[in-house]
Amino acid sequence: MSEPNPRLDLAKAIAVEAGRHTLRYFQQENFVVERKSDDSPVTVADREAEQILRDRISANFPEDAILGEEFGAVDGKSGFRWILDPIDGTKSFISGVPLYGTLIGVESEKGCQIGVIYIPGLDECVYAEKGRGAWYVKDNEKPVRAKVSSRERLSDSVFVTSQVDSFQQRGAGEVYRQLEDAAYVTRTWGDCYGYLLCATGRIDVMVDPIMNVWDAAALLPIMEEAGGTFTDWQGQPTIHSGEGIATNGRTLDEVLAITRRFPKTA
Repeated sequence: MSEPNPRLDLAKAIAVEAGRHTLRYFQQENFVVERKSDDSPVTVADREAEQILRDRISANFPEDAILGEEFGAVDGKSGFRWILDPIDGTKSFISGVPLYGTLIGVESEKGCQIGVIYIPGLDECVYAEKGRGAWYVKDNEKPVRAKVSSRERLSDSVFVTSQVDSFQQRGAGEVYRQLEDAAYVTRTWGDCYGYLLCATGRIDVMVDPIMNVWDAAALLPIMEEAGGTFTDWQGQPTIHSGEGIATNGRTLDEVLAITRRFPKTA
């Protein structure tokens, strides 16, 4: 049996702690929704949840670097960097919809090694460490292997995205139209919940045209360890391209045949 990884253990624990903290505000009226410079929403729940994550990481791994959506970057000396999104899907959160989550990725010189997605409103979690599999937990039950679907063709698949108009913002509205036409079912069960669905075999393809690194960091190890893929629109397995595709692996070539015609421009 392989030795426990204390960073993975901490990542799982604090994702649940911070995620459950957001439930104090979820479907309540006791918080203010602000708009950041990019017009995206932010609340006290985002900030408090990220502060919990930062405090726990600093207490346990004081030499690790941290990058978070709300409070920026802290340098480290250990060669490890934690990448945090306290509420991925704030638009769902402020709308009282439980399809939002807490994301934690841990990156080293070998790339992103650890990923955790926790959905507090549904008490679902999927986590992974490179080389040690992906695991799914619901309602404190025993973890089970997270596995992608076995559907072979896009015409039999469920395609999901976070927000349809983001394709147009990217100048790639045709990508959405072609994916919708090619897929059997199209839905917007988006943000990190869509990636959890893909990693657990309930959907087959998730495509986002615009992503930040804190949106993507947890996803690559989870998707790969679940037997699928996480790439950019050109097929490169990276969290740093500002875009993302998650698939069950079998449908990737069909998706790339569409997305590769629309490379990201500066």
